[in-house]
Amino acid sequence: MSQIVVIGAGQAGSSLVAKLRNTGFDGQVTLIGEETAPPYQRPPLSKAYLLGEMALERLYLRPESFYADNDITLRLGTRVDAIDTTAREVVIGDERLRYDQLALTTGSTPRRLPAAIGGTLDGVHVVRTLEDVDRMEPEFAEGRRVLIVGGGYIGLEAAAVASKKGVTVTLVEMADRILQRVAAPETSDYFRNLHTSHGVNIIEGVGLETLTGEGRVTGARLSDGTELDVDFVIVGVGIAPGSALGEAAGLEIENGIKTDAQGRTSDPAIWAAGDCASFPYRGGRIRLESVPNAIDQAEIVARNMMGEEVDYTAKPWFWSDQYDVKLQIAGLNSGYDNVVTRPGEKDGSVSYWYFQGDSLLAVDAMNDPRAYMIGKRLIEGGKSPDRAAISDINIELKSLM
Repeated sequence: MSQIVVIGAGQAGSSLVAKLRNTGFDGQVTLIGEETAPPYQRPPLSKAYLLGEMALERLYLRPESFYADNDITLRLGTRVDAIDTTAREVVIGDERLRYDQLALTTGSTPRRLPAAIGGTLDGVHVVRTLEDVDRMEPEFAEGRRVLIVGGGYIGLEAAAVASKKGVTVTLVEMADRILQRVAAPETSDYFRNLHTSHGVNIIEGVGLETLTGEGRVTGARLSDGTELDVDFVIVGVGIAPGSALGEAAGLEIENGIKTDAQGRTSDPAIWAAGDCASFPYRGGRIRLESVPNAIDQAEIVARNMMGEEVDYTAKPWFWSDQYDVKLQIAGLNSGYDNVVTRPGEKDGSVSYWYFQGDSLLAVDAMNDPRAYMIGKRLIEGGKSPDRAAISDINIELKSLM
């Protein structure tokens, strides 16, 4: 009987095994995860779950019974030590698990601060797993002081939750502005104003020099000499693809595990999907860190493991929730050279449209789902409306379709 093993029990892994069964695969399926919880949603961890607005069971992607009901062997709390590509076996301690096809959906891991600057002190947290969030939740008591290192979306979402819980928040970003790596100055300005209006102290263009404390963090010194008293720290300085297992097995690595358009790695029996995988995109190669990508790519890989040979065509979109603002992003803005602003119909709603020359690349929409949906459809359809028409609120966006 054919045996498929999937390593990584997150969004991509769960989607892949479900699709295998949904498309009629009747061989053995094993899904292996390091965490003890069944596959769950990550985005609500740092928002609704941390705020106490979402119960643990609602985080689960599928009921625990789903896996047994679909004859999927779910092995949780299990670390894979190695992949023997010659024998086609996964090594787990003294056990060797045979596979005919293997999929790596090993996700990504948060970058941590070096121990030399206090990164291993108690009270220094990252936001990635259920265990991470459960560990930090007791810290969020009214009147306490948190330092957030990193002004990307993870840091800003953590700042919003902390502020809502009555924590005094200082956020430090080494770059000239928050969101510099991923967004235009207009989007940075929008979220800076949003956070400062909620009492968050944002310090830009300044790095963290060191954290201080005996055993537990009690303070921080910034690169400009500023010293802060802190009760806990949240680190949001990016993530790295979970490619170590694949690299050790001899797979080609290029910003993650390198795959072809169908999700196949340099070993024809091994596939990859989700945060850990890079793939061809518009003449280049990208790796997308998003839930939609994890689902769509994993489902394509499942179909290709069944022999369909379908190329994956990415349709990038992302979102972030901060306070009462929902940011929705369509497309990828890399290479943009101008940004068009379109005010929304409601107070505080606006959209920023990224162009390279006359070509529409991406849209950031704040509390403006209509602008997001139309922008997404235009980008996916390869259409680029006139820039002047976008900024003219007397012209209906729908007419640009």
